[in-house]
Amino acid sequence: MSTPAERYAAAKARTQHARTQLSHFEQTLEFELDPFQREACTALEAGRGVLVAAPTGAGKTVVGEFAVFMALQHGLKAFYTTPIKALSNQKYSELAAVHGSERVGLLTGDTSINADADVIVMTTEVLRNMLYANSDALDNLGYVVMDEVHYLADRFRGAVWEEVIIHLPTEVKLVSLSATVSNAEEFGAWLDTVRGDTDVVVSEHRPVPLWQHVMVGQNLIDLFAGDVAFDEAAPAGAEAGARDQYDVNPELLDLASNEIRLNQRANWGAGGRRGKSRAGRGGPPQQTIVRRATRPQVISALDRSDLLPAITFIFSRAGCEAAVTQCLHAGLWLTTEDERDEISETIDAATTDIPRDDLEILGFWTWREGLIRGFTAHHAGMLPTFKEVVERLFAAGLVKAVFATETLALGVNMPARTVVLEKLDKFNGEAHVNVTAGEYTQLTGRAGRRGIDVEGHAVVLWQPGTDPGAVAGLASRRTYPLNSSFRPTYNMSINLMAQFGQERSREILETSFAQFQADRSVVGLAKQVRSREESLKGYEKSMTCHLGDFREYANLRRELSDLESNASRDRSRTLRSAAESSLESLRPGDVIDVPGGLSQGFAVVLDSDTSREPRPTVLTLETQIRRVGVQDLDGPVEVLSRIRIPKHFSARSPKDRRDLTSSLRNALQDRRPPRRGADRVAAGYSASAAAEERAITDLRRRLRAHPCHGCSEREQHARWAERWWKLRRETDKLAGQIRGRTNTIAKTFDRVSEVLGHYGYLEYTDDAVRVSAAGQKLRRIYGEKDLLIALCIEAGAFGDLDAAELAAVTTVLVYQAKREERGVRPVMPSVALEGSVETIIRQWSQLNDVEEQHRLPVTSEPELSLVWPMFKWAQGRSLQAALSGTELAAGDFVRWSKQVIDLLDQLAKVPDLPGGLQQTCVRAIRLVRRGVVAYSNISE
Repeated sequence: MSTPAERYAAAKARTQHARTQLSHFEQTLEFELDPFQREACTALEAGRGVLVAAPTGAGKTVVGEFAVFMALQHGLKAFYTTPIKALSNQKYSELAAVHGSERVGLLTGDTSINADADVIVMTTEVLRNMLYANSDALDNLGYVVMDEVHYLADRFRGAVWEEVIIHLPTEVKLVSLSATVSNAEEFGAWLDTVRGDTDVVVSEHRPVPLWQHVMVGQNLIDLFAGDVAFDEAAPAGAEAGARDQYDVNPELLDLASNEIRLNQRANWGAGGRRGKSRAGRGGPPQQTIVRRATRPQVISALDRSDLLPAITFIFSRAGCEAAVTQCLHAGLWLTTEDERDEISETIDAATTDIPRDDLEILGFWTWREGLIRGFTAHHAGMLPTFKEVVERLFAAGLVKAVFATETLALGVNMPARTVVLEKLDKFNGEAHVNVTAGEYTQLTGRAGRRGIDVEGHAVVLWQPGTDPGAVAGLASRRTYPLNSSFRPTYNMSINLMAQFGQERSREILETSFAQFQADRSVVGLAKQVRSREESLKGYEKSMTCHLGDFREYANLRRELSDLESNASRDRSRTLRSAAESSLESLRPGDVIDVPGGLSQGFAVVLDSDTSREPRPTVLTLETQIRRVGVQDLDGPVEVLSRIRIPKHFSARSPKDRRDLTSSLRNALQDRRPPRRGADRVAAGYSASAAAEERAITDLRRRLRAHPCHGCSEREQHARWAERWWKLRRETDKLAGQIRGRTNTIAKTFDRVSEVLGHYGYLEYTDDAVRVSAAGQKLRRIYGEKDLLIALCIEAGAFGDLDAAELAAVTTVLVYQAKREERGVRPVMPSVALEGSVETIIRQWSQLNDVEEQHRLPVTSEPELSLVWPMFKWAQGRSLQAALSGTELAAGDFVRWSKQVIDLLDQLAKVPDLPGGLQQTCVRAIRLVRRGVVAYSNISE
C-alpha cells in the first residue's frame, strides 16, 4: 500500500494535470493516450517544439491534433501540412468533423476552401510559397504540424521540408511527425539548432503487434520461430545480437534447402548425366517444387483464416488491374448482399456527375464490378474520384481486398488487418532493385487496425529462389536513416537573395539539415586527421638527424625518385609507341633483328596481321614459326633487308621453312649493322626529356652535397621519412575531404548565383547584389524547370499562342515521360506550337551548357509526349479522343492536367508578363479544368 505522503503527491499531481490544456484535450478523445503521446503533448504545452518518431499506425498524429487544439484555445492559427494532396484532403475531412467546417480550411494549390480559416490543411509546397511571398496568412500563426516529415529524404521534393523549417518565424512552434528513423536524435539536434528547444520523442512500440508470415502455396507459415510477435520480442531499437535469439522458422529453411536440391537435381538431369530419379528406381518419392498461389487463391486463403481486409502491394499499375480481372474471372465474392447494396449506392452517388461518354475509357464497369464483389485496385493512374471512393469504402470495411502500388504507403490512412507483398524487388524506373528495410517497414506498417484488430499480419508470398534469411533481415530491421536531399534551387536562391541578400542567404543555407549532416561527418574525419598528425610528429622525431634537416634531405630523395620514375616512364612510353609503329609498318619478306623473347635473333616476316595489336608472324634462323610483339622489343625494330617469299610457301612444310631460312642467311651476308632501335630513339629524344635528365643530374649533385648524406644512420632515417611521407599524403587526402564537405551547400548556392547572374536575374554593383526585374518573375515560378520556364517567358516562347496551344505547350515543362515514351519528336499541332517548342528546346540546350560549365546538375529535357492529348482536350474533345493513340491512363492524364493548371496559375501571377499572356493563361485554365478534370477534387 502507498503511504499517505505518496497518496497526497498523486492527488496533487492529478489536480495539477486537470488544470492543463492536455487534460481538456484528453476529455475530447475516446481513448487513453499512450505514454509517448502524453510525453510529446506535455512538451508542446510547455512551449517547446517536438519531433515524434513512431511506427505507422502508432497514433502520432494525435500530437498534431493537440497542436491544433492548443492554437484554437489561445486564439492562434494552426497549419497542418502533408506531402501529398490526397492526404491533405483526408486530414481536412477529419479536422473539419472535429472542429467544424467553418474553422477549418484546405489549400492544395488547385483547391482552396475557406483559406482564411483558423486551421488550414495544406501541402508543404503551399506553405513554402507562402513564406517566400510573405503572405498575410502567416499573421497570428502559432503552430505548424509537418506530417510525414521523413519525406524530406525524397530526392525530388524533400528540400521543401527543409525550406519551411528554416524559414518559419521563430515564434511558431513546430510539430514534426516522422516514421521510425534510426537517426531521430540527429534530426532532433538539428531542429533544436534552427528552431530552438525541441524535444525528441521516439516510440518503437506498435499498439497492434505485427506477426510476420510467408505464404507457401496456400499455407501461412510463421517467418520466425517462437510464439510471440517478432516486433514485440525484438524492438526496433534492439542490438543485432539481441535479435539473433529469434531464429528463422526451420520449416522455411528446410523448404529453401529442398528447393535448391531439387533445382540442382533437375539441372543435373537436364544435362543427360543422370538416369532415372530415385522414385523411378524404387526410392522414396521425389519432392516437388512449391507451386505459387494465384492472386484469387491468396485472397481466398486469407479469407478462410479471417485475415481480411488485406492490402496486397504489387509494384506495377498493370499488375494491380490484372489482379482485379483475375479475381473477377475466378468468381471471387467477398461481400454480403447488404454490403453490395451500400457499395452500389456509394459508387453511384460519387460518379453521378462524370460524363457518361467517359465511363468506358475510365474502366468504370470493371472497377464497379470489382468493388461490389469486395476487391479493387488503388494506384496513381486511377481517376482521383475512383481512388477517393476506394479509400472511403475500404475505411468503412466494405471493401475487403485492395491491390495497390507503393504510393498507398505514403500517408493515406488505409490500414488493414493484413498486408501482402507479392515480391521483394521492384522496378524503380531504371532497374530492378530490392525492397529496402525502410520500404518494407513502411509497407507492412499498414497491417493492424488500432481499436479493431488485436494483431496485424505481414505476408510475403513464396516464389522460386526465396531466401527466408533475407526476408527475416528485412522484417527485423524496422528503422532506416533519414538523410537530407536538400540543395539550393534557382527559385529558392532568388527568393533568398530578394529577402536577405547574398551573405545572409549563404548563412541561412548553411543551417540546412544537409549541411548539418555533412558537418557531423566532418567531425569523424577531423578526429582521424588529428590522430595522424600525432603519428607524424612521432615519425619526425625518429628521422631527426644531428647533421642537418633530414626532412629536407628526404624531400630531395623523394623528388629525385619521382623524377627518375617519370623519366623512365616517359622513355618507356616513347619506346613502346615507336615499337608499335615499327611493327605495324612491317611487310612480308622484311628481315629483322628481334632483341628478346622467344623470337630473339634474326627472322623474316611472313605476315603482318594487325587486327587487334601488331603481332607479325616470323620465321627464325632455327626454322621456328613465332609471333613478335611489343614485349619482345626495347624500341622500334629495324628492317635489315628484304627477301622474296615464294608464292606457294607453306609454313607447315619443313622443306619450305629450310629453303626460306637459307635465303634469310644469304640476305644477312654483307649487311652493315644498323643502330639499335632503342639507341636511335634515344638519340632523337625530345628536348623535354633532355631537360629532365639535367634536372636529375642537378638533384643528384644537391643530394650528395647535403650534410645528412654522410650520416651513418642515413638509411634508417630514410625509412622513417618514407613512412612520414606516406602518412602525410593520406592525411592531406583526408583534409581535402573535409574541405570538400565544408560549406558544400553554400558553394552550390554560389554556383547557382553565378548562373542567375549570367542570365541577368541578379545584378551586381560595387557593394551589393540585387534581384533584377527578370529575377522578380522567377520568384513566382516553382518546379523542377523553374529557370527554364522563366527563360522561355523572356524569350517570348508563349506570346503567339492561343489558350489551347498554351495549355498544350505547358505540358512540355511539367510532364515526366516514362522511358519507353521517349523517342522520335512528334510534329506539333500548329505552326505557332512548333515555334514555341523550338524556342523551349533551344533555351534548354543553352541552359544545360551553362549548368555544366558551373558544375551544376542539368535541367531535365522537355518532354513532348503529352502535347497532342492536352491540345485535343483543351479544344473540347472527349477524354477518349484526347487519349486515343497513347498508353496514358485516364487517372494519369487528370493528374498531369492538375499540374498544367498549377503552372498556368503560376504564370498568370508572374508580374509584368508580355501583353495578353496573363489573360491567355486564365482562358487556358478554364479549357483544361472541365469534365473529369474539373470534377476530380483529389490529386496527388
